[in-house]
Amino acid sequence: MTDKLLGALGLCRRAGALAAGFDVVCEAAQGGKAELVLLAADASERTRRKVTEACLGRCKLIETDITQQALAGLLSKPTAVLAVTDKNLAALCRKAAGVTEETKAQPQAQPK
Repeated sequence: MTDKLLGALGLCRRAGALAAGFDVVCEAAQGGKAELVLLAADASERTRRKVTEACLGRCKLIETDITQQALAGLLSKPTAVLAVTDKNLAALCRKAAGVTEETKAQPQAQPK
């Protein structure tokens, strides 16, 4: 999955349909521009929670097994969160990630 997904993300980057970084991705998700948001495997719990909140009901969210360091090879800087802004390229990334479910981010149960 990792090589295929990195290849698809490289295509998104070359097409100008990839946003990287927490603030940029959250803004794209809340603004309705993000079709798909991807989280790095080693993203912090706080980042996971905030990105999930930004994506709720707006776009699809995938937690990948790709580390921030591996993403740095693609983007020249480490980042924990990416957004794909093109619908067709988002579908390609979902397929490369092995995700077939078409659901949007759902709220997680809060611990009591």
